[in-house]
Parts: sequence; C-alpha cells; structure tokens
Amino acid sequence: MPRRRTSSSSSSTGDTTGTTAPRNRTPQPVRIRRRSFGDFVKAFLAFVALAVLLVGVPLALATQIGWPLPDGVPSLDWLQQEITVHTFLNILTVIVWFAWAQFTACVLVEMKAALSGVGVPGRVPGAGPSQLLARQLVAALLLVGATAASLTPGLSQFGQGYDAHQKPTVAAAQATPGIFAQQQEQASGAAAALAEQASHAAAHADAGGSTARQGDTKYYRIQPPEGRHHDSLWEIAERHLGDGRRYKEIFELNKDRVQPDGSKLSEASLIRPGWIMEMPGDARGGELVEMPDEAPNVSPDVQQQIADYAQTGDHAQGGGGAGAQDGGATGGQDGGRGGEHGQTGAGAAQVSVPEQQRPAPDGDRQQATAATESESAFGLPEALLAAPLLAAGLLGALGRRRRQALWQSAFGSVGGRRGMEPPTPSGDAQDVQDALLVGADPEGVRLLDRSLRGLAASLAEESRGLPVVYAAWLSNGDLHLQLAQPSGKPPAPWQQGQDQTFWMLARADAEGYGDVDTAAPYPGLVSLGTMDDSRLLLNLEAVPGIVSLSGREADRAAVFASVAAELATNGWSDRMTITLVGFGEDLTPLAPNRIRHLEDVEALVETMEAETRQRRGALGAAGQDSVLTGRTGPAQHTRWAPHLVLLAAQPSAEDAVKLAELAADASRLGIGYLVGTETGDLPGAAWEMEITGQGKLLAPLLGLELDAQLLPAAQQRAVVELFVEADPESRPEGDPAHRPPFLVDISEQGRPAVYARLVGPYEIIGLDTPDGDRSALLHEALALLLLHREGVHPRVLSSALWPRGVTDDVRGALLDRLRDWLGADPDGTPRLGTDGSGRLTLAKSVVSDLDVLRSLYYEATQGKGVGSRAVRGRLLTDALVLVRGPLLADRPEGRYRWLTHEIVDAQLPLLVADTGLALCAFHMEKGRAEKAIEALNAALRTAPEDERLWHELLRATHATGEADRLTALATDLIRRSGARGLPPRTEALLDELLPTWRDAIAAAG
Repeated sequence: MPRRRTSSSSSSTGDTTGTTAPRNRTPQPVRIRRRSFGDFVKAFLAFVALAVLLVGVPLALATQIGWPLPDGVPSLDWLQQEITVHTFLNILTVIVWFAWAQFTACVLVEMKAALSGVGVPGRVPGAGPSQLLARQLVAALLLVGATAASLTPGLSQFGQGYDAHQKPTVAAAQATPGIFAQQQEQASGAAAALAEQASHAAAHADAGGSTARQGDTKYYRIQPPEGRHHDSLWEIAERHLGDGRRYKEIFELNKDRVQPDGSKLSEASLIRPGWIMEMPGDARGGELVEMPDEAPNVSPDVQQQIADYAQTGDHAQGGGGAGAQDGGATGGQDGGRGGEHGQTGAGAAQVSVPEQQRPAPDGDRQQATAATESESAFGLPEALLAAPLLAAGLLGALGRRRRQALWQSAFGSVGGRRGMEPPTPSGDAQDVQDALLVGADPEGVRLLDRSLRGLAASLAEESRGLPVVYAAWLSNGDLHLQLAQPSGKPPAPWQQGQDQTFWMLARADAEGYGDVDTAAPYPGLVSLGTMDDSRLLLNLEAVPGIVSLSGREADRAAVFASVAAELATNGWSDRMTITLVGFGEDLTPLAPNRIRHLEDVEALVETMEAETRQRRGALGAAGQDSVLTGRTGPAQHTRWAPHLVLLAAQPSAEDAVKLAELAADASRLGIGYLVGTETGDLPGAAWEMEITGQGKLLAPLLGLELDAQLLPAAQQRAVVELFVEADPESRPEGDPAHRPPFLVDISEQGRPAVYARLVGPYEIIGLDTPDGDRSALLHEALALLLLHREGVHPRVLSSALWPRGVTDDVRGALLDRLRDWLGADPDGTPRLGTDGSGRLTLAKSVVSDLDVLRSLYYEATQGKGVGSRAVRGRLLTDALVLVRGPLLADRPEGRYRWLTHEIVDAQLPLLVADTGLALCAFHMEKGRAEKAIEALNAALRTAPEDERLWHELLRATHATGEADRLTALATDLIRRSGARGLPPRTEALLDELLPTWRDAIAAAG
C-alpha cells in the first residue's frame, strides 16, 4: 500500500519560548459550522415560531372559538340544518386542530431523532411539508446546543461506551482504525474537569515552568460534552488561535505528555474530557487559564497535579519543542482533521490509526519518498498505482473479457479467424495497462473476498445473522470491520477489536480461509482512499441515508468514476446493479451486466420508487427484516443483490427531498445513494464528504481526511479503451492488429542467436547458465520479456518479479545482469534495449518457440501457405512439432505469478488447437484419416478441453470405417466428461456418426 506522506518541516508558533511547530500542508480548512450570532438569532426565531405554533395556536382556538364539536350526539335533523357561517368556522377549526396535532407529532418525532441521533427520523403519515418545516425549526433551535453532527441521522449510536476511568492500555487499544469514536467520559466528571482547569494556572506558577516565566503561557481544559457536541483540537485552535489548521501546534506542545488520568496524547484525534492542553502564547479567549494570575482557590492536590503536568514534555527539559521538529508525524495532516469531533465521546466521529501504522523514522521516510519520486519519473498514472483493489478488479475483468473474446472467436473460421491476437495497446491505454499491472493487488482482493465469505459461512453455521457493517479498514494486511452496533462475539478466527463494534481478522488467519460456497455478504464495500497507510472501504449500501459529495465538478467526477469502476469489477461481490445518472455512459463496457445509465433524476426517482416498493414487499413476504438476512438463507445466491445509485449532478431541492425519502429505508433494502452537490448542502444527506483540488477526501463530521482514490478523466478514457478494444467485434476485418506482435524469419537465414523454448519445459539455447541463485530470477525476467515483444515497462518487470516491492538499485542491478547475460549482436547492439518510451525490448535475434509457432501458423493460413498447399502442410506440421506441453510446464512453485494476469495461457491452447484443426483439414482433403488423427491427438495434449478437436477426431475416426474404434472413442469421451455428461453438440454429432453408440456403450459396460 502507498506509504503515508507526512510533513517534516517546521515554522514558528509565535511562542516566546521559541518552540517550533510543523508547517501546515493542509490544502484548505474544513468548513466547520460554528455557533455564530446568526445561529442564536435563527434559534430564537425558531423558538418563537415553535412556541406560536405549538402553544399559541391551541390557546387562540380555545379562547377565541371554543369547542367546535356538538355538545351531544347529533341527530338526523342536525344533518339537515342549513350550513351557517358559524358552522363553517367550526369545520375549519376542526381542520386546524387536526393540522396542529399533526405538526406537533412531527415536532416530537424530529426532536426525538435529533436528540437521540438514532436512525433517520420516522415519517408522520401525510405530513410531508409539515414535517419538513418541523425539521428545519428543530434544527435551527438545536444548533446552539449541538454541532451539525448532532443533527446528522445515525452517527451517535455507532460504537459503545467505555468506563470513565480507563487505563493507558485501554487508550492504546483505541488506536484501531475507525470512523466513529466510542463513548468515554460521563457527565459526572464535568465538575472535576472544570475545577482542575481553574486551578491549572496556579500550579504552573508554583512549578516555575520555562514557558510560565515568559508570562503568557496559557492552558486549556478539554471540555466535557455539551449536549452532543465534543471538543476537538481543530475547534480549539479555531476558537483561540483564529485558524483551525494550527491544531498541530497544540498537538506538538502536548504530545506524549502524561495527562491527569495517566494516559498520553498520541493522536490528534484522540482527546478526552479533563485533559490539559498547553496553548501557544498568542492564544486568546475566556475559556483559557493563564499562569500565574488566574488560579485562585484551588486545592493542593489539583495544584500538584497541574504542576506535574507542567514539568512533562520536551520543553520542560529545555528541548525546545523537539516534538515539533519531526513534522507531527504521528498526528500528521490527517490527525487533526480527524479530530474535528475526535474526542472519544458519544456521537463523536474520528479516525484513529493502529500503532503499527505509525510513520517510519525520518531517514526511512526520506528514502521511501526518494524511491517514490524516482519511480514516478517513468510516467505511469499515479492514481491507479495508488488504488490496488481497483487496479486488481479492472485487471481481472479485462483478462476475463479478453479470454471470453478468444473463446467466442474460436467458433469462427479455422484459418485466420478474428480475435486470435488482441491488439497491443498504445499511448495512454498502454500506460494505464502498465499501471494496472504494477498497482494491482490480486492477493489482497482474494483474501478480502475469502475473509468476508468465510465470516458469513461461520455465522450461518452458528445460526447467526450478518451484522450491519458500515466500513472496513485494510491495515498491514489485517482486516477491521466496523459494525453499526454490538453483535456479540465474532466467530473464530475473527477477534473483537477495540470494542464491541469492531471485528478484526489478522492476515495470517485470513490466509487459512479457503473457497466457500456462500453469497458475498458485503458486496457494496468500495474504496474511498487511504489514511496513515490504512485503506478505507465504505459499505455504500449500509449508509442510513444519502452520502453527498461536494467539490469541483472535475474532482467529483474522478471520485464517481473510481467508485463506479471498482463496484463494477470488484472481486468480493457476486451480482449487483449500478445505476449511473448524469455521467458514466462510457463506463458500461466495464461491466455491461451490472452498469446501467439513466438520463435524468426524474427517471431515477421513478425507477427507485418502483424498486423500493418491490424490495419492501419481497422482504415482507419472505419474513425478513433486511437483505442481510436473505443473503444467508437458502436462496442466498439468487436474491438480495445490492442496487447502488451514483448521481453525479446536484438534484433540485424537490428531487433531493424525494431521494431523501427513498433513502430513509434504503440501507435495510440493500440500496445505496451517492449524490454529487456543488455547494455541500444537500437536503436529507446523512453523511457529507468533500473532495478538494489537492485530492483530499474530507468528511469533518465523520472525522476523515483521506488521500482520495480517484480515476481522472484521461485514465477513465484509457481504461474504457482497453475494454472496448478487447471485443473483437469492435475491430474491422483485415485490421493489422490480427497479425502476431512479432513475426520471426522462418527461413534458414533467420536462425536466432538466442532461442528459448517456452511451450513445454523451459529451456534456453545460445546462452550460458547463470551462476548462483540469481539464475531463476534472470530466467523469469527473460520469459516475461519474450511474452511481451512490444516492450515491458521497468516497473511492470519489477512488480512481476517482486510483487511485494523492490528498490530502484536492486531492479537496476538485475537489469545490468540481464544485459550482461544476453550480451550483444555481432554489430555491437545490446540484445536488451529500450524504446522511445523507456520500455525494455529484446532484439530480433532473441526468439522463443512461441514466436516461431505464431509465425508458422500465420504464414500457413494468411501468408505463403495460402497459395501453396505443399507449403501450408509443411508449415503446419513444423508448427505442431514445436508443441511439447503447456506453457512453462516446469516452472517452480511460487514464481511466475504474473501469468495470472496474462491471457497467453488461453491463447496457446487455442493456437495449438487451430494448428491441429488446420493440419487435420489439410490431411482430410486427401483422405488421410490416420494422419489427421495423429495431428489431432498431438493438439489434444496441449488443448484437451477444446471441443472442436474432439469433434474433428470423431469425424476422422468415422472416416476410417472402424465402428469399434469410434465406439471406444465415444466411451473415452464419456469417461472424460464425468458427471457433467457429453455436451449437446457432441451428443448430436455421435447420433449422426454412430446412431447405436448409446446401446454399444451400455453393452460394453
């Protein structure tokens, strides 16, 4: 995974002690809603409006109009009376009473949801506009007592409480990645925290700290929760230093100093009520305590406590803020933003990072940075290099598409059929293909898929349902699942994480999982980006409402394209529907069975209303409460596939309300919504994210600042081009792309200097065997170059030979040894060179038997053999003689894993089969059935699954006139087919050639 980039620079903080702090490298501050004077005015007006509507209206009705209904039971005569003005007013009064009761119910529902934070507010029947008005008034009223996070549905319940007196070991356990913080301190500790804050200054004055001697050192006490609002270093810096980005200065002044409860500040996003924060000298504000004048009437115990704290830290020993010099590696530019509501309290949102994920020392970090910059010079798209799961999904889907095209074209004409040689990418498409090869992590995808399916199978065995998972973190190969609520003890080998809402699986345990026959439990997981080398996957179908994404249109488009491409091709899902609105029509070739495109929001609303009704009805009929229940039932493979909606353009306010209503119950139905917005203000959005121009994905209320995973427009077009070109029908007949990428001079004068035999056991003729353990590595590198005559990017070569990474000097040493081993041609030209793009290429004097096989077949069917029957027969015979078995038959275990990304393993059997079929046809023209059978048997040794070869073998055997021989062949075919039975076309052919074959085989037993 990409190494986290941290700052190591520093700048002055303005403190008279000369303490330095890291220079801010955050692109722009997160826009945090603060309680301004305007908020208080809005809250007051909302209070007045609610008072008038809830109290004033019923009082006015009761005092001015009175009881509108009859005093007794009305008779039939009452119904026949004339409707007077008084009667009409009474009817209107009853309607107003009903409207007031409905509005009151809406206020109660919205108030309960806002204060408890549990789920999306329930819908009051028939109260659309009325409930919307109630929601706005309640939000404005509560804004003065809570942050915007307190009005976001579904955040407060994530995670469980800890005891208020946790020890440092428990604090360390909190370092597991997580979107949502856990409840820590109780309200009972608030008074003690305030008393200690008031006493802090006097204790520091007695201690005589170095900063106190300057006369302007100030201290801040982390405040206990106010309603559901929680302190964070960002907000403290914004209130008292004027800029939230200066949170790093506070962090550096207090990092690793022992707090009164015995724990230490190690992450900027992990702060607790009652902790003491030393502030920079220019801090201002009434909540601060300044030494030594503002600490009257404090107890001796508190004075001693603060005095002890004042003596901690590097500055107390004259270190001059050494912690600031390292650039805030621990907090980094991720940590502070992650702590916008990062205090570990109820409803607070944060990201924390495992201890093992801390950045390396400066020397290691500089070396890694230098290596990264050096490799970047080769020009591959960094966006795909930094997206291993996306790259693996695209690479796997592209390989399947190319293989499918090969097999589809296999039933075309025998000679020169279309699609034998897929076109070689060029330009941006070639760079993107190389980036996919370098960046892909298929092993990570395999482990993620097996781990999730294994978890589902284990839960099913215990008759337990799947827990709701909001997010997954991949950190150093370990998998952390973040649950919506506690779900008991996880099944082995899973372990409980930092609390009951985290389940963790170590990589070593994940490798013990095998393939299991169960449905993919969480197909909606999709990568959003990385933080501190931990990769976040958000479960889009489990979000309790809409996820909104703001930012510039081009930046949003890159996020949407990345999400769509990964969902369409990921390896941890079975089936799903991805609906794209306002973008991505060209992405359909990535997964035509998954992706669909709608023109506008109106069509989307109509479609999703119908599907929402259908899914609700299906769940009700099945007696299940959510799609997760259905995924572990008997019909797990045919039901409950997710439907994920990606809407790039901002909807109108009316459409946004409709979508919010649909999304209110979407997580239960397996439907997820990601909606783009220009302003960041989207009605009904449960979670809000922002993508910056610098590639940062910010979610302040979730405590996230990620290096976003993107698929920019240029790379998106190149990816689509690769998929489109994989379809042979997209290329016209006679396209030169059908020629082999490298044609060998097959005449006697074309004898190569170096000849490698790849088809069968690996042998090299013309070179000495390298000495030592490097021989295997050199052989593997040469094989890769021989299979890619168009050239191999140096980074592709190094990632193939060293999948876990390698430094530039090691790769350079290998290339030097490879050049020395291959040598030079008689004219002095090195046999290993580079082309104009820097890709490694082999000289024409270095040839493989696969090159010769392709060239012989091409000349026989499209070259010299077309006009000469004798030449065609000789070329086809020579080609078939080269076939000694499968590709690289004796390759050692654990090496040549890059072959899984290649399609040559599918091309070779088809090429051999086509050669055998062509030679069979050549002999059958003259009635030489035995020669035809010999050619077909030779081809079957390499392509035993090719049905065409068996059909021609049946026909050639029938041509011999020996019925017993044909019966024996049919018996062998039945034995090979096993429980599957013979393919229908094969049975039909046998019925034609040998109508009594069934009876003959039955009689033979």
